[in-house]
Amino acid sequence: MSISQLSAVKITPFVQVHQAIKGLSQALQNVLAGQPPNFTTDPLFPPTFRTLAQQFGLTAFEQFILLLAVGIELNPQLGQRYGEIMGNAQHSLPTFALALTLFPQTDWQAFTTQSPLLHWRLIELAPHPTLTQAPLRIQPRILAFLLGTTDHDPELSHWVQPFSAQSSPPPLATFYQPVVQGALQTWASERSQPWPLLQLCGLDLRVKTTIAQVLCQQLGCQLWRLSATLLPSNPLELGQWQQCWQREALLSSSILLIEGDRFTSSVQQAALTQFLETLHTPVILCSREPQHFEHRRSQIFEVQPLPHSEKHQLWQQYLGERAVQLNGSLAPLIAQFNLNSSQIQVACESLNPDAPDPAAQLWDFCRQQARPRLEHHAQRLDCVATWADLVLPPREKQVLEAVAIQVRQRAKVYQEWGFAQKSARGLGLTVLFAGASGTGKTMAAEVLANALRLDLYRIDLSSVVSKYIGETEKNLAQIFDAAETGGVVLLFDEADALFGKRTEVKDSHDRHANIEVSYLLQRMEAFRGLAILTTNLKDAVDQAFVRRLRFIVNFPFPDRAVRSEIWQRIFPAQTPIEGLDFELLGDLDVAGGSIRSIALNAAFIAADADEPVRMKYILQAAKLEYQKMGRSLTKAETKYWDLD
Repeated sequence: MSISQLSAVKITPFVQVHQAIKGLSQALQNVLAGQPPNFTTDPLFPPTFRTLAQQFGLTAFEQFILLLAVGIELNPQLGQRYGEIMGNAQHSLPTFALALTLFPQTDWQAFTTQSPLLHWRLIELAPHPTLTQAPLRIQPRILAFLLGTTDHDPELSHWVQPFSAQSSPPPLATFYQPVVQGALQTWASERSQPWPLLQLCGLDLRVKTTIAQVLCQQLGCQLWRLSATLLPSNPLELGQWQQCWQREALLSSSILLIEGDRFTSSVQQAALTQFLETLHTPVILCSREPQHFEHRRSQIFEVQPLPHSEKHQLWQQYLGERAVQLNGSLAPLIAQFNLNSSQIQVACESLNPDAPDPAAQLWDFCRQQARPRLEHHAQRLDCVATWADLVLPPREKQVLEAVAIQVRQRAKVYQEWGFAQKSARGLGLTVLFAGASGTGKTMAAEVLANALRLDLYRIDLSSVVSKYIGETEKNLAQIFDAAETGGVVLLFDEADALFGKRTEVKDSHDRHANIEVSYLLQRMEAFRGLAILTTNLKDAVDQAFVRRLRFIVNFPFPDRAVRSEIWQRIFPAQTPIEGLDFELLGDLDVAGGSIRSIALNAAFIAADADEPVRMKYILQAAKLEYQKMGRSLTKAETKYWDLD
């Protein structure tokens, strides 16, 4: 091999460690021959050993102990020489006693539990009655580091996952670059340990994660992800896991990203607090709201949603020439959906240029992207009802149409005409539907959502209201935060219990209930979507809510003419009917919801008889419905019916 070829050979850590093991083997041979070992510190320890010593504060003696442990792993024949030097062939593994015999710069601190070797578990000791005689082995993760292999600690795999070091982070909007620069300056100006905790606070976890990825990329560090809910609640187990992570962070120059948006118990919150307040390596906490830690310095960065102008610029950038195909439909889409930069890019890439209606395709894609996670507190309703299915007095129907107009034209009024710049609050739309059960409140919500092409979520109040202090507010926060993506209509069905009148404070329970109401008022005022509240008792609703409502729609109990009209529209076109007198059916003194139940039950009875729906089947179904309501069907309601 020529000189030029030799210079081209890369001297890897693996090769350097092998050379050090050869030097160790020769030194052991010298000792067995009765000669001095001739250890010299610098040539003895390869660069990865010196790096490890710098990170963990190892002395030369402790590095030598590691070298003995590495030696037996890479060259098992050294075990025979270890035994010969100690005068016992059975002692083929290295021990503290062997290191004391061989190395001149003895350091007795290496044997204490607080020494770096034992504190950081760089080595593992086998059980033995005498500490100095206990066989020791190098910890596998430390061996991998010394040999220069890109390995990670398997003990961490159940809790944390590394981001790929090869792939670039998603594109980050220019709007968030000041957050990255602020974080860089915070860590650059604070050299003392522990490093200040960086808190990224906001609703969009994906944006916060991208900020952390860009930050680590600029620092040249590896980023790992941990869900705070996975932290061990047992203090001893938590301390052991924390030590394991800190060792990995020092070995691989890693930064931990903790997803702390959701907690299911105060125990998890306590575990996170203990973990962060005693951690000495860099860490980033993602949460919705800033958190206070008494014994850990924090720097809080608010991660706000993209402003309208930035979103518009991103849509134009990713759409390019295809923006012309949307024919003016881009502004309503931007105003309705609160998507981040990567979601906007994916949405634009999904656009099919050959689609008959590109704007509709893009709207539906954004609607799916913005679909929130509300499984525990809400049910998504399939909305098929249209304006033609809704039977209401003209005045009430006009109010509903006004609601739809305000949602559709929010981009023009708030952004183009500048109302959003006047005030950031009160930009949402809260509507009260008041009326008896079955008068069409839920159907009206379905009609609005269908007309606006938005998802409708009915809130399960039984899962929201809690007897435990603070839980109701937390549940409400989850609902409104999830809905901020903008692609939904919130329906608080039968909301009297939650939106009722505030009480005079007589005890702590009353005070707590009023706090819940105040919090709800605050979130409703800040919410930028459409929220619909329904109530059977309008007078029971707190006046503080009424003042913040944009519209109130009254759903009166239908009179005979309205009931007849409902009957005319209740049966699908495919349903076979025969001899139905819709005017006489209007004599049934029930609301629209009951009319639908009667019609559906009558259809099942007729289907079982293999006949069209006739008046006699409706009579049978009406009796069942009245029985369910605890009422009796009067003769006056059916005396003119032809049941033949």
